[in-house]
Amino acid sequence: METKSKNSRRNFMGAMMLGATASTLSLFANPMYANLPSYDAENMSEAEDWFKKIKGKNRIVYDGSYPHKGFPVIWNWAFYLSHNEMGADDSDITAMTVLRHDAIPFAFKSELWEKYPLGDVFHVKQADGSAYKRNPYYEPQEGDFPLPVIQGIKDMQARGAMFCVCNLAISVYSGAVAQQMGLDPKETYEEWIQAVQPGIQVVPSGVWALGEAQKRGCGYIFAGNAV
Repeated sequence: METKSKNSRRNFMGAMMLGATASTLSLFANPMYANLPSYDAENMSEAEDWFKKIKGKNRIVYDGSYPHKGFPVIWNWAFYLSHNEMGADDSDITAMTVLRHDAIPFAFKSELWEKYPLGDVFHVKQADGSAYKRNPYYEPQEGDFPLPVIQGIKDMQARGAMFCVCNLAISVYSGAVAQQMGLDPKETYEEWIQAVQPGIQVVPSGVWALGEAQKRGCGYIFAGNAV
C-alpha cells in the first residue's frame, strides 16, 4: 500500500510539471496547496533583472528537468570547455541551467537534503545505489561526477555560468513532502526557499525561465531524458 501511494504521488507530480489536464489541476483544491506564498511583483522584478546578466555571443540554456546523473550541470561545464578550446574567453560565454521538475534539489543546501531526504524523494543515487544525503553537484566530491575535472555549480558560477530554480516546482514538491511528513506546507515551502544556494535565482517557473533565456539569444538544449 505504501509503495502504491508513493507511486501515485510521483505520477501526480509528473503530470503537474509536464503539462497537466484540467482534471489534474483540480487537485490543487487540496488544502495542502492553500495559502502558499505567491511569486509577487518584487520577486518577478528581481528575476527579470537577473536575466540581464546574460552576456557574450556564445549563449545556451539547458532545460534541467531531471537529475540525469548530474548532466544538467555537466553540460553547462562542457559548453564552457568547448568554447574555451575554440578560443573564446569565459567573459564571452553564458551557459544557463534551469533546474525544474525533478532536478530542483540541485539548487538546495545539503542540510535540506539530509532533513527531508531529498536523495530518496528525487531518486538521486550514489554509485553503490544508496540515495545521496547531500547535494553532490554544488560542491562535488570525488566520485560524484564521472570525471574529476568536471566543475560543480559553485565553481561554474564563479566563471559566469547561471543557474535558476523553479518556484512552482518548489511549491508543489515541498507541499507534497510536508503532507507526507505531517508538517505545515507554508513553513516547509519557506524553509526550502531559504535553503536555495547563493547565486541561484528563484524564478516563477522553469518554463518561464526557458522562454526568457531564449528571448535573450540563448539556444535551447534539453539536459537529460524523460525516463
